[in-house]
Amino acid sequence: MEGGVHKADKTEFTECWRTSWRTPYIMRLAFSAGIGGLLFGYDTGVISGALLYIRDEFKSVDRKTWLQETIVSMAVAGAIIGAAFGGWINDKYGRKKSILLADILFFVGAIVMALSPGPWMIIIGRIFVGLGVGMASMTSPLYISEASPARIRGALVSTNGLLITGGQFLSYLINLAFTKAPGTWRWMLGVAGLPALVQFVLMVSLPESPRWLYRQNKVDEAREILEKIYPANEVEEEMKALQSSIEAEKADESSIGTGMISKVKSAWSNEVVRRGLYAGITVQVAQQFVGINTVMYYSPTIVQLAGFASNKTALALSLITSGLNAIGSIVSMAFVDRFGRRRLMIISMFGIIVCLVVLSVMFFQASVHAPSISNTESTYFGGNSTCSSYMTAPDASSWNCMTCLKASSDCAFCANGASKYLPGACLAANDVTKGACRAEHRTWYTNGCPSKFGFFAIIVMGLYIISYSPGMGTVPWIVNSEIYPLRYRGIGGGIAAVSNWVSNLIVSETFLTLTEAIGSAGTFLLFAGFSFLGLVAIYFLVPETKGLPFEEVEKMLQKGYRPRLFSKQKNVDSA
Repeated sequence: MEGGVHKADKTEFTECWRTSWRTPYIMRLAFSAGIGGLLFGYDTGVISGALLYIRDEFKSVDRKTWLQETIVSMAVAGAIIGAAFGGWINDKYGRKKSILLADILFFVGAIVMALSPGPWMIIIGRIFVGLGVGMASMTSPLYISEASPARIRGALVSTNGLLITGGQFLSYLINLAFTKAPGTWRWMLGVAGLPALVQFVLMVSLPESPRWLYRQNKVDEAREILEKIYPANEVEEEMKALQSSIEAEKADESSIGTGMISKVKSAWSNEVVRRGLYAGITVQVAQQFVGINTVMYYSPTIVQLAGFASNKTALALSLITSGLNAIGSIVSMAFVDRFGRRRLMIISMFGIIVCLVVLSVMFFQASVHAPSISNTESTYFGGNSTCSSYMTAPDASSWNCMTCLKASSDCAFCANGASKYLPGACLAANDVTKGACRAEHRTWYTNGCPSKFGFFAIIVMGLYIISYSPGMGTVPWIVNSEIYPLRYRGIGGGIAAVSNWVSNLIVSETFLTLTEAIGSAGTFLLFAGFSFLGLVAIYFLVPETKGLPFEEVEKMLQKGYRPRLFSKQKNVDSA
């Protein structure tokens, strides 16, 4: 029942299928709790597409970058709070009640967002959803782990991770499905209430985690559940293992304390745990500062920055990145035990850095070679339709599309009717002018400019996801499940997870501001710089844990880790 997230191997997945077929109750438990992972993925991914239509409906959101960032990142802020309090609620009231509470938060948040009369109410709904995400992120895998037979626990917990990426992919499909529906973004955000309701109904009829019941001295209830999960001849052995594990846990609590502050102090004062935290926090912070959630939260916006103006086109192309992310998670499960955690992360970081640098160059070339602004085109729709910043600029003759868009949030680019790559018009960004532009069968741009580099930028973004997902996408969580001594695994993983959420919040809250301040090219180059620092930190601070028993990892940290690139440490390849 202890030990964090156990990585499943191929044999374990085969055994999982056989056991679940023989005992459907196990799959019912895992699937019901796993819907929390699906909701986690859906609610973090759906905002990327919904934001395009929220901007169309609320002009204040379209004009204020900080408001867009706040709508996106408030779910992350809520998740930090949800994860922080989720641990206490899990221990105090149980896993089942925690999942039910997360469902209520998901459902309320979805309804609040769907009925929002203004941006402020969307933000409140996002906070509710974030609280649910934070609780689900830790409670769903915990419940699955504690209510699964030991021999297939890793496989069942791994399916929770697949459901998270599956939820993100589903959110892009739902976004695409509602592009023509009245209320677009309201349906996109409101649909999340349905799986939350389904999970709530399913969980009401399911039992509490046997481990939590045993710890609450409800031994007979715990035994009753284990009898439904294990064959009759294994129940007594599992009860003894449960008793032994909980007694050891209580002994650890007496030595390191039960309060959060005392646990954190004890962890940082222990040299082995501190070195483990250096590695665990490093990989979690690096995972976020490579910029992955700018792609997951803002991918349709990035596609528009690459020159694809249509919301529907942007959503369709973004679906590719989400699909690649889901496939990458499966690839990771196949290779992480063959190549090792450290090696896979280093290879992943090299790929990420190359892709970010190439993206930076492409966005720079796109801005330099953007179509120029024609005075004739700009006055074609009438003097009142021309952007005022362009009219008063002393160097207006040197303007191009990108200059027009950066000059003011009140400026937009209307492409040339003959070809979008020919000189176009810099117009006032309002619905009347937008309608006049489109009536001429021209394309209206507010985020990016027509570019011959756009298609190649999308391909490189796909390569970025392929580089990220099998390595930095999944391995940091595996490292954090293996790097800490058993008695510190909960607090160590918690500290690292908080560092991940906080880094996520910083990146998502600043991305659009950075693109305005230093441009898309400068922003991706900045992330490439962060990625290089992350690569260096991983090389020097993160040891290989593949195939090592927890005791060996502890001894290695005790001696102090000295890196050797792609080193084959003793016993590493024995597993």
